[in-house]
Amino acid sequence: MAMKIRCKHTKKVPIEELVPNPRNPNTHPEDQVKLLAKIMEFQGWRSPVVVSNLSGYIVRGHGRLLASRILGLETIPVDFQDYDNEAQEHADLVADNRIAELAEMDRGTLKDLIEELDTGDLDLEMTGFDEKALANL
Repeated sequence: MAMKIRCKHTKKVPIEELVPNPRNPNTHPEDQVKLLAKIMEFQGWRSPVVVSNLSGYIVRGHGRLLASRILGLETIPVDFQDYDNEAQEHADLVADNRIAELAEMDRGTLKDLIEELDTGDLDLEMTGFDEKALANL
């Protein structure tokens, strides 16, 4: 399967060559990975997997790697990045997800945007919200 790559990246890498970071504190439930795979199939690659030149481990994109396996992809876009030391690499690993968690959702703006998208032309799961979450809005 080929997927459009819509992001900058260093190169495409076979997924079997990528090594998840053993210190990654984030887990990815099956439902999340399936939804991510569905969104990636619709959107293409919007963010590459980030791999550290220092350790060779994935720093960002563990979920995208799992979703790419569901999609049967053989190669994926990777951005190889330099870190000054292990502490900087691990801080980036943790901060990548934590910063997103700290964002606050403006529910009114979100509701208006979802209503605009709800024309029947788009599966609203492409927004990351399932039917139950949409009903709660």
